[in-house]
Amino acid sequence: MLFRKKRETRTYDRDTQKPVIRSSICTGEKVAGFQDIRTGKFTEVLLIRAPGDLEEFCRLYGIGADEISTQY
Repeated sequence: MLFRKKRETRTYDRDTQKPVIRSSICTGEKVAGFQDIRTGKFTEVLLIRAPGDLEEFCRLYGIGADEISTQY
């Protein structure tokens, strides 16, 4: 176990941002990120290619899967 992956937790401003998954109706592509509550600006964080990617996003930011809304 010489090269172990660090278990880091990242943060976001819970007062001004909410976790969102943007999903394309045409292609089905999904992107996880954060949307500013006041302005509506979306910041992309991670492209979701497999269910494990969503789990990784939730783990990194300490988010429950039920806290994330989906936008089309």
